[in-house]
Amino acid sequence: IWQPFPYELKLSFRGTVQHGLPLEIGDTVQILEKWEGVSDICFTVCRPHLTHRQFEMVVPTEDSVITEMTSTLRDWGAMWKQLFVKNEGDLFHRLWHVMNEILDLRRQVLVGHLTHDRMRDVKQHITARLDWGNEQLGLDLVPRREFSMVDPDEISITELYRLVRLFCCLTTTTSFLSRSSQKDFSPSPIYISLALSLSLFCSERFFVKLSKNGLPKFPEKTERQCTLFVVSVEMKSQPDLSVMSADRFLCYRRPFGCAVVSIADLLTADSKDDHLLKVYACNTESDWSQIHDNIIKKVNSRYNLSGLAVALQLLHGDIEQLRREYMVLFTRGVSITKKLGFSDVIMPGENYFGFKIYIFFCSYTHPVKSLGSGYQSKFLKVVPFICILLLRTFKWLLIYSVCVCSPAKDKGEKKLFGFSFVPLMQEDGRTLPDGTHELIVHKVQLSKCLVGFSATNESLWITSFLCSTKLTQNGNVCLFVQDMIGHNSNILNQFLQDTLDTLFGILDESSKRYALKVFDCLVHIINLLQDSKFQHFKPVMDTYIESHFAGALSYRDLIKVLKWYVDRIIEADRQEHIQQVLKATEYIFKYIIQSRRLFALATGGQNEEEFRCCMHELFMSIRFFLSQENKGSRPITQTQAVFLQSFPAVYGELLKLFTLREVATFIRETLGSLPTASQADCPLEAAVCSMFAHMQEQRDLVMCAHILTCMMSLLKKDDTEPAASEEVDLIVQSVLSVLLRTILEIANRPQPAGPTLRPQGEFVSCLLALLRHMKDRHYQQLLQSFTSKDELRDFLLHIFTVFRILIRPEMFPKDWTVMRLVTNNIIITTVLYLSDALRKDFLNDKFDYKVWDSYFCLSVIFINQPCLQLETFSASKRKKILEKYGDMRVMMGCEIFSMWQNLGEHKLNFIPAMIGPFLEVTLVPQPDLRNVMIPIFHDMMDWEQRRSGNFKQVEAKLIDKLDSLMSEGKGDETYRELFNSIIPLFGPYPSLLKKIERETWRESGISLIATVTRLMERLLDYRDCMKLGEVDGKKIGCTVSLLNFYKTELNKEEMYIRYIHKLYDLHLKAQNYTEASYTLLLYDELLEWSERPLREFLSYPMQSEWQRKEYLHLTIIQNFDRGKCWENGILLCRELADQYESYYDYRNLSKMRMMEASFYDKIMDQQRLEPEFFRVGFYGKKFPFFLRNKEFVCRGHDYERLEAFQQRMLNEFPHAIAMQHANQPDQTIYQAEAQYLQIYAVTPIPDSQDVLQRDGVPDNIKSFYKVNHIWRYRYDRPFHKGTKDKENEFKSLWVERTTLTLVQSLPGISRWFEVERKELVEVSPLENAIEVIENKNMQLRTLITQCQTGQMQNINPLTMCLNGVIDAAVNGGLARYQEAFFVKDYIMNHPEDGDKIGRLRELMFEQAQILEFGLTVHEKFVPQDMRPLHKKLVDQFHLMKSSLGIQVHISSQILSDFPSCSSFGRNSAPNIMSPEGGARVVSRRRWLVLKSREQDSS
Repeated sequence: IWQPFPYELKLSFRGTVQHGLPLEIGDTVQILEKWEGVSDICFTVCRPHLTHRQFEMVVPTEDSVITEMTSTLRDWGAMWKQLFVKNEGDLFHRLWHVMNEILDLRRQVLVGHLTHDRMRDVKQHITARLDWGNEQLGLDLVPRREFSMVDPDEISITELYRLVRLFCCLTTTTSFLSRSSQKDFSPSPIYISLALSLSLFCSERFFVKLSKNGLPKFPEKTERQCTLFVVSVEMKSQPDLSVMSADRFLCYRRPFGCAVVSIADLLTADSKDDHLLKVYACNTESDWSQIHDNIIKKVNSRYNLSGLAVALQLLHGDIEQLRREYMVLFTRGVSITKKLGFSDVIMPGENYFGFKIYIFFCSYTHPVKSLGSGYQSKFLKVVPFICILLLRTFKWLLIYSVCVCSPAKDKGEKKLFGFSFVPLMQEDGRTLPDGTHELIVHKVQLSKCLVGFSATNESLWITSFLCSTKLTQNGNVCLFVQDMIGHNSNILNQFLQDTLDTLFGILDESSKRYALKVFDCLVHIINLLQDSKFQHFKPVMDTYIESHFAGALSYRDLIKVLKWYVDRIIEADRQEHIQQVLKATEYIFKYIIQSRRLFALATGGQNEEEFRCCMHELFMSIRFFLSQENKGSRPITQTQAVFLQSFPAVYGELLKLFTLREVATFIRETLGSLPTASQADCPLEAAVCSMFAHMQEQRDLVMCAHILTCMMSLLKKDDTEPAASEEVDLIVQSVLSVLLRTILEIANRPQPAGPTLRPQGEFVSCLLALLRHMKDRHYQQLLQSFTSKDELRDFLLHIFTVFRILIRPEMFPKDWTVMRLVTNNIIITTVLYLSDALRKDFLNDKFDYKVWDSYFCLSVIFINQPCLQLETFSASKRKKILEKYGDMRVMMGCEIFSMWQNLGEHKLNFIPAMIGPFLEVTLVPQPDLRNVMIPIFHDMMDWEQRRSGNFKQVEAKLIDKLDSLMSEGKGDETYRELFNSIIPLFGPYPSLLKKIERETWRESGISLIATVTRLMERLLDYRDCMKLGEVDGKKIGCTVSLLNFYKTELNKEEMYIRYIHKLYDLHLKAQNYTEASYTLLLYDELLEWSERPLREFLSYPMQSEWQRKEYLHLTIIQNFDRGKCWENGILLCRELADQYESYYDYRNLSKMRMMEASFYDKIMDQQRLEPEFFRVGFYGKKFPFFLRNKEFVCRGHDYERLEAFQQRMLNEFPHAIAMQHANQPDQTIYQAEAQYLQIYAVTPIPDSQDVLQRDGVPDNIKSFYKVNHIWRYRYDRPFHKGTKDKENEFKSLWVERTTLTLVQSLPGISRWFEVERKELVEVSPLENAIEVIENKNMQLRTLITQCQTGQMQNINPLTMCLNGVIDAAVNGGLARYQEAFFVKDYIMNHPEDGDKIGRLRELMFEQAQILEFGLTVHEKFVPQDMRPLHKKLVDQFHLMKSSLGIQVHISSQILSDFPSCSSFGRNSAPNIMSPEGGARVVSRRRWLVLKSREQDSS
């Protein structure tokens, strides 16, 4: 047995011996394994003293933040390079700067010379940068506590959820700050402020300056574009956010525009929100002062409109609280925009003095004429510049108005226009009242002496606002004091310290006389703070108690009066005042405790027993009061509830003077005195029972969630004390069922988009925490607590449903991976416990399909979660997950297999329903999981064979689901090999094939596996090809292979039709209109001209079969027209016309006949290019299955020649090697792990020779039959057999002719088809010469005919052909044939070629006659400038005749081959269009029908 032993070294060891390990004192020796058979660890020289330790504790010496930085920067490095590859330059550079910054900070931390405070700041900055980078790169959110990552196993799940939620808010805040800096703003500075109305702004203004592109100059410094508005609680009525944009190019100009948006909805939500503000700009000056109100009133139609983007988020709490909770926000130096007026909290000793003046509106009704001649005012209604002069006496406000003018000589000179003034303080000491004031503008003359005069029409309005703790705007001081005390609570709170000092001073001096009144005043002030408008004054009260309260003797009177009130609760007829007293319990106890602490500090702890006695008497009165029930009309219960709401806040205060055990005793005895808790053994049971009632009725769920969260946070994970186990028992028995129902109820409600929100998130964390605390005993007790099978069944269904909700992708945000992994770990642990209940209570005669189906569905969804697909993670993240949790997919897969084996004959209930889900599990790329799950399919086939004698259902479901799953990207080549090959599988048999061979249904099973394997081959090829960008031959060929497989091997008509339309879409995208028509014709052939109704399918509506076939016909005809394949379109037009005629639909019949006629015109008038054809061989194992080691013939594009086609194929297969020869490759090429392409051009062999050889048929018609409906293609390779004659190579020139027969004719549903058969023959030199001359004679005939009939616009083709033949003959062309085949030696040696020699002689004489006639025709049409060339051709022709000894006499047969223009027009045209030509029409239709049959049978 090998066992690990960690030791700690106590003595040094030099390790100088063989295999010695040098060790020093203090080193840790980790002995990983020890063999029990050996006495001990042996050392030759000496044996160091090793101290055995029970557990291994490996603690890194470096700080945890350093460790996180190192691993994070490692992950960022790889992703940072990908940003450069993806051309994300902005994030690339920003991340580069952040990484350098983190490295610099890391060096500072490693040096260790930082102070404690500086180290904390550095760590805070580091974690903020790490969180920012993780969020930008889409990495996981890292929950931290004190800047260090938390271990989910070391804290409660409720605490983990709280941390994750908190850090999510922090990163969200950072992201919206970053996003706001990247919006596209208008190129202007912006002032932002909060306002309740136009004349009542409630905050200072925040200034944002942007570049001309609307972006910040330094995008990484987002804090310059962000601010934190400080808003009072009373402002939550319905404030609006007012945003104004001013032009930045001119210094003296009114703002450019204004935007107003209501943020009332934001004040009630916790989430962030982005707003696109509509910025309104007015053209007239008179409208500017009212633009705010007009926008709010929606009277804004006359304003110009533009856009401004801002991001808003509401943060609750005071500044110090926000600094603690949102550290990332404040480490960036975000500015704080304060509210106008007094601060929410006026701390003792603070003084305020502020007087703000705003220019509100101005009116200059006349141009400035007093400036002198040559000046023209630019501003008539705008005050461009303001200078505020505050004298030392603070009595006057002076405003100077400067006008910018445009003189003829000095442009841009500023001249003083006028000034205004207003007194700021009155004679009685009152300041200028708040509000709007009109000031008269006094004009000045252009002289050195400023002598002004009043103006009757020029004026301006200002708005003033005073904020001072010393000055007032109210002259009646007594009235001011009365308002402060009696009516204005706001002013009372602002002067809270003075008020409280006075009250406690009275209490110290005259406690017997005024104790009750002072107590009532104190209760009144405390309850004022409970109001939502004044909650922000609570810090003032807390500061006063901690720092300024000096009533060391007050605790006696406060305890006495509070006890007096509690003792009279039962007898009081009216409870309102007493309830007000009990609401103030928290702060009354704060004053009592602080007073006692001050007294103890001053006296050295005297009268301690007296104080404790008073407190015990007080709590006895409270317990007596709580133990009472309602009697008569006195609502005691309501008063008890008021006390219990404020009682928890007293715990912390009591702990300042009492021990934890004493406080716990107070609480237990107090809560135990409640009437509703009389049956409970402990306060926990009472709280759980109360919470159960609320959750059962769906009341106060937020409070219940908070209470349950607090309970679960106090439970320790590894607490083995019996008391803790009993607490878990109590919570499980009381809360678990209702907690599940509550989560289901909340989940079924309509939820807003985004991550889960409270209270569902807290309930989920509580459920997970409770399940993690449950052990074997808890599960056994839980399962035994159900009194009936139905109760257990409902519980299992509920918990399985909740688990399915928990693993939904939308349950947690995407980056909450830590929370997801903890959830999955708890789920699988719970499922393992509950699976015993399924086997025990729901099998055999007690089988319940719904429970088992819910279990299997949960297991499948669990395995397929994105957060568990470890293959998609980085190596470091995958390693961490495997070390901590293992591969939970494999554990769940083993559990599925185990549960499946226990089902027995009940397996039939899940066939074929569970085939698809189990197949989805096996497609997960995890080898162990696949080995576990694949044998289940064999088991399904076995049970289905027993039930119905076959497993058609299994086969059908398997194939249907396989197509959809692999199209989604699941499955790989390894899975295909595992499914088909003899790889050892999990189970008692070595492989699936071996097992099937031993069964009676061996052949059917092997056939199914082979079929599924071939289907997977094609699906994998199809998926890989579809990943490519543009449509190419691979995509089309792969789709053709797949649809043929569904038709021929699987006979899956629906899948066959689906892939027909996928192929059709590919052809349309590639503009292969002819191939698209043939593809859609496959579906058309499946339909009949009947009225059978068809369901809605793909893009087709619900319609009759006749209507769908009509639509397909019209679509196919349209595509044949676009592909210039009009002959095929004519046939479909005739078929559709017959249908219209049978229904007497003459309107559509007329359209079809006109369309058919237009196709005939296009055939005769439009030119069609004849494409070239190429044979392509794909050799090597690196090609897809449908191409591997196969040969195809491809139809090229228009104008595409061999070089262009070869380059296109190499672009489609960039890793392929082009073979430079046409020889058949050997087996080395076939088996190579590479790609080889062999490409050469081939010649089509038309089957319709009757049309091509018929005289009088126009070439426009013949050209179609030369390249359409072609099955066979020919490739000639010349070679010399025997000794090559250097003087006459024609003697030994043989031709190796390869004839290729395709599986389908071209064109068809693809531009290329596989070669089905190859024929190889050798053509002798004589036969080759006959073919060459025959082809040349045919070419000459065609050109001469075109020239005669006027079809040739240019005579150059005929000229070049005549020149080539005559010049070759002169230079030895025909003479070489004579020397080779007409000599006696050849005739004597080849007597069997006598007929061929005669045929060659006839063709040579025929060519001479054709040349003679061709020169005659050429002479008639040759232009004047080409006459010399014609004369040269005639001379060379005579030379050729004399050299060959030929006497040319043009026979009548030759002349009959060249009809005149008139005879051609009379005879040939009627011959084609005559009714007797119907045989040819039927023949063409037979090709089209045969085409579709070929495609069906292939």
